[in-house]
Amino acid sequence: MDNRERSLKLFVVLSKAYKVVMDRAVKDMKRKGLSAAEFSILELLYHKGRTPLQRISEQILVTSGTITYTVDKLEAKGYLQRVACREDRRVTYAHLTASGEELFDKLFPSHADLIESLLDGISPDEKEVAITLLKKIGYHAQQE
Repeated sequence: MDNRERSLKLFVVLSKAYKVVMDRAVKDMKRKGLSAAEFSILELLYHKGRTPLQRISEQILVTSGTITYTVDKLEAKGYLQRVACREDRRVTYAHLTASGEELFDKLFPSHADLIESLLDGISPDEKEVAITLLKKIGYHAQQE
């Protein structure tokens, strides 16, 4: 197998693995009553704290239109609030409310358990190697 064929095979294998893992993760999110975008935004805020709305789409790979719609829904549910930046009026932060934090305190541990079980097909050492290699692929692809 030459390098081109190997690259194409890697692309297909990577794509299929991503699809299977994401399908299972998204089903879990929906069982918890949240869309994938809602869950992803709450997870980002839960782990990183308040975040400028403009940066959310970069962090979770969703379009800015989807972010606005999803933030509106989460704000209506009382899980997050928009907070204006005092230093720069052009910036608005999304901030997890106490209700949003309480919800995620309940939802996240079982979701993390699912992700762990989905990726238990490889050892901890293999996971480290996979992380390194996938980052290398991503960085290289950004340069193209």
